[in-house]
Amino acid sequence: MSKKKSSPKFKIGDRVAEKPKPRTILTSVSKTLDRIKPYTYQRYGTVLDTVYQKTSKATVPYLKIVWDGSQSPSTHAQCRICLEKDLATETINFFNATD
Repeated sequence: MSKKKSSPKFKIGDRVAEKPKPRTILTSVSKTLDRIKPYTYQRYGTVLDTVYQKTSKATVPYLKIVWDGSQSPSTHAQCRICLEKDLATETINFFNATD
């Protein structure tokens, strides 16, 4: 059985955003809230490169992204990323799915 190679959804230079994620913080400890808060904002960035990583079933494309306000790139699964122009639609779909 051969492993298939997925194709990337994004091109180098595309403006992207993280897909919406649950942002509810269930704690009343202010120290914990202060530690979590920097990681709860919406991030926007630019795709620098596509990197392929092997899984047990396929070779999957990951994206190297430089987020706005950051100088070093980070690698993310493309399933967690959407085009910046599609973020509003993704947000509506996310909140409709959680009802």
